[in-house]
Amino acid sequence: MIASSSLNSPAGRPGALAGILALWLAVFLPGCSLTPGMDMKKGSDISDATVPVMKDGKLVKEKVNIVPITADLIIERENARLQDASKLSLPSSEAGPYRVGLHDRLQITVWDHPELNDPGGEKILPELAGKAVGDDGTIFYPYIGTIHVADKTVSEIRDLLSQGLSKYFKKVKLDVRVISFQAHKVNVVGEVKYPGVQSMVDTPLNIAEAISRAGGVTAEADLSHVTLSRGDKLYPINLQALYEQGNNGQNLQLMPGDVLNVPDRYNSKVFVTGEVGRQQSLQIHKGKLTLAQAISEANGVDFNTSNAEEIYIIRAGQAKPEIFQLNGESPDAMILAEQFSLKPHDIVFVGTAGVTQWSRVLNQLLPSSFSQVMTRGAFYGF
Repeated sequence: MIASSSLNSPAGRPGALAGILALWLAVFLPGCSLTPGMDMKKGSDISDATVPVMKDGKLVKEKVNIVPITADLIIERENARLQDASKLSLPSSEAGPYRVGLHDRLQITVWDHPELNDPGGEKILPELAGKAVGDDGTIFYPYIGTIHVADKTVSEIRDLLSQGLSKYFKKVKLDVRVISFQAHKVNVVGEVKYPGVQSMVDTPLNIAEAISRAGGVTAEADLSHVTLSRGDKLYPINLQALYEQGNNGQNLQLMPGDVLNVPDRYNSKVFVTGEVGRQQSLQIHKGKLTLAQAISEANGVDFNTSNAEEIYIIRAGQAKPEIFQLNGESPDAMILAEQFSLKPHDIVFVGTAGVTQWSRVLNQLLPSSFSQVMTRGAFYGF
């Protein structure tokens, strides 16, 4: 009865509440390492967890260094990017004369000898006119017989015919032209309006023209990561640089069998999470998104709950994962953030302040009845 009377009296309540609080702290304080939500070890220069890393063609487990974002880092990375771009080996953009291929149709005109020319003239459909190159790469011509023309230029075929006919006619004059191009084709696929096969003609076909023939790109196209497949090699093509900066080095001449792929923008995203105004994924627009832009698009850092020292960029590439850290306490840190370019699949994480972490422990681990007790304790001066 004495204990009960003491507890129920206003004077006894603060002591009882203090005892309850001490008990709760003793139980739950050791569990602060299990704070709800994401966290990074403050002040550490290496990650807590081991991650898969590709080494010598094999996946191994390693911890990842946490690299501070400084002016030196940005300069080093930009210089390395420019150096890599200068070393990038693109295929030759020089296209030679058109070489006749299988199923092309040739129109051969011999002056002063109409009996050797195709009958019907313009009344014959182009797909039926002239002489078709057979599967063996040959055509048959009167007086000369079978001639191998595949992989030869028009001028080379003209010389062969002139030499053959000169045995039967004096001063042979003739003309050869391709009237139906069927042999050499390229594929334009992905985010273009009319994807499909395009025939190559006797004028060179470059990347810009091929995309124009395909009706142009769609609104979902990622122009910064176009690829050209030639044989067993894959080449990166930056159409954004071609269209906006006039970089004609990207406007390669296409070759027979090339596959030009314009990808969509789905994979060109970064993810902003942690203590920001709005956690979300962001689209990389026109091939560039800086850290400052990403934070701004996410409605900025929540200064009430965040630890501005702990702004992380997690680049989880399987071959070489990386983690970068920006100390955003100083306003001039945003200069570095504006110069730090993000890559597709980067994760921007803004850390949580310690007081916010403790508040969340209380809110999520302690029962609501305890909050009521604390409220009553505050009323009685605890």
